[in-house]
Amino acid sequence: MADIYPKVLLVEGKQDARVIPELIEANGINWGTRNNPTVYIRNYDGYQNLVDPDVISTELQASGLSALGIMIDADENPLGRWQSIRSAILKSIPDIPISLPEDGLIHTTEDGIRLGIWIMPDNKMRGMLETFLAYMIPVGNEVLWQFAQETVQGAKSRGAVFTDSHLDKANIYTWLAWQNPPGRQLHQAIMERLLNPQHPNAQRFVNWFMTLYELKVPDEI
Repeated sequence: MADIYPKVLLVEGKQDARVIPELIEANGINWGTRNNPTVYIRNYDGYQNLVDPDVISTELQASGLSALGIMIDADENPLGRWQSIRSAILKSIPDIPISLPEDGLIHTTEDGIRLGIWIMPDNKMRGMLETFLAYMIPVGNEVLWQFAQETVQGAKSRGAVFTDSHLDKANIYTWLAWQNPPGRQLHQAIMERLLNPQHPNAQRFVNWFMTLYELKVPDEI
């Protein structure tokens, strides 16, 4: 018999699946075990695989489901990305709102399932997971962060071959290359507090996540 997961988050890639548990645990929620996580994350290995209306319909019909979250990147067209995911969901949820709230969508279906949508980084701007993580650069690191971005631009002007759409990735990985220890992965950077998981800029997402999945916000972290 297939495993039943009442709380599920759909994501585009492996980095999302690694980062989110560390971010939520760093905000005081026990993530559970691999076989029994607080929220089960399903990686669809790319936006196009996730945005299939039949995929979303199947996910919503899963046995025992109480809350389904969908987290995607805005990339270069936040409005277009919202319209795309909304169109995919309309087949299953005809009354889904026309506009995406700035604090993320949480919509209860006729069957009582909570559907949540968050478009990285902040439901309104272009960007991706790495753009969101850059919001978590700790206070006091502004000069080094600015220098990292200038260095990336300098490398681009000298022939670095990364695409413009991956600028935010290049920026955050350059900054992490200069930390102690250098070159940590994104989820490790949160776990080791090279990025600040309690940064005010991260809390809107954390609040959306905890509200969607009805997780208790602790009094102290």
